[in-house]
Amino acid sequence: MSPLAELAVTRQDALRIFQAGIAAADPYQAVKHHLDPKLFEGYSKVHLIAFGKAACAMIQAASEIIPAEKRSGRGIAVTNYENVTTIDHVDVFGAAHPLPDAEGYKAARLIAERVKNAKHNELVLVLVSGGGSALIPYPAGQITLAEKIAATDLLLASGASINQINCVRKHLSQLKGGGLARLATPAGLHALILSDVLGDDLSAIASGPTVADHTTYNDAIAVFTAKGVWEKVPRNVQRHLEQGKLGAIAETPKPGDDVFRNVGHTLIGSNTISLNAALKAAQDLGYETHLYSAYLCGEAKVEAEKLVGHAKGLSINKPLGLLAGGETTVSLKGSGRGGRNQEMALAFALAGQQHGLIGNWVFLSGGTDGRDGPTDAAGGLVDRDTLKRMIRADIIPLDLLENNDSYTALTASDDLLMTGATGTNVADLQILLIRP
Repeated sequence: MSPLAELAVTRQDALRIFQAGIAAADPYQAVKHHLDPKLFEGYSKVHLIAFGKAACAMIQAASEIIPAEKRSGRGIAVTNYENVTTIDHVDVFGAAHPLPDAEGYKAARLIAERVKNAKHNELVLVLVSGGGSALIPYPAGQITLAEKIAATDLLLASGASINQINCVRKHLSQLKGGGLARLATPAGLHALILSDVLGDDLSAIASGPTVADHTTYNDAIAVFTAKGVWEKVPRNVQRHLEQGKLGAIAETPKPGDDVFRNVGHTLIGSNTISLNAALKAAQDLGYETHLYSAYLCGEAKVEAEKLVGHAKGLSINKPLGLLAGGETTVSLKGSGRGGRNQEMALAFALAGQQHGLIGNWVFLSGGTDGRDGPTDAAGGLVDRDTLKRMIRADIIPLDLLENNDSYTALTASDDLLMTGATGTNVADLQILLIRP
């Protein structure tokens, strides 16, 4: 096989491995597997609520399991616009992600109203998936939606981690940080959760609307100050957090609170499950596989260079697959377009050349939801010839990386990873394949 033909095969292998990871997070099958009809016993009615990028598939599966006579009216599902589908007996709402919008606010209020009206002998069944935090914004106190969006935008641009962002969201919301569980009292509540958070901390997934919150108003203020953006935070948001710190506004529900007496949770899918499926797919394709990291985080371009350095230190005598799962961050300094996966892919291509990574290599970094940042790409799929293609297209890759313009760079080299919306979300996967 010629080197070019081998490269084409390796790129195809990377795509197949990535798709295996996505398939393992199929939300419809996960609900079918985990939702036990015995859960409904003893309840007169079941209120069905779903939010997140996998909401439609999850609520479709649940609707097929809940006995018709137990349903309390129509279900409510809130998902990102790309994943909206029509479902019998369910009102489906499209909303924006990663920055919330008015449609999500409208849907959040409907959810709150439905949950507040649930009786003590009824069950609120909540289906939670990644992206849920942004999709159901319900600002607390006097905070407007525009002010909450501005605060979230500051954190996203500052490179704040998902846990830091969720800490803030919990303290600016009526639903997050256990708020939904508090509204459901005294009804029973059970949540089926598809995790997009490393380590599967239930309180972090969709900002934990049904889970006790360990963080405080003081912690939320500390996130803004640590990122150096507190002075840019809208005054209403500052005031709300400061009042909460002083005890003038009630804290989020903490572990042991009575609101969780009738609350249960089931984890039905995660990045770890998808990563294991990707590892198996790589093995089935003949690669000697190594788990590089199950908790990949940090600045995307820094982590790309670290991965190149690790790969350089390996003795490669047969086709090798290095895989990782996680969620990196990007500190925005330029005015370009892209996302953390595209930035990592571009940075890997540059680091691969700089450090002399040898072999016929291919690197894929992609979001399992099919959407990387504010773009239509899932991420990037680069190889040893990527930079040559960019240079032939008269662009300077390093300049585009420094301008956070990975989308333009990868478009020029035909290296964007395009999957379309996948209907699920369990964070990101990274796949490095090297043939000697």
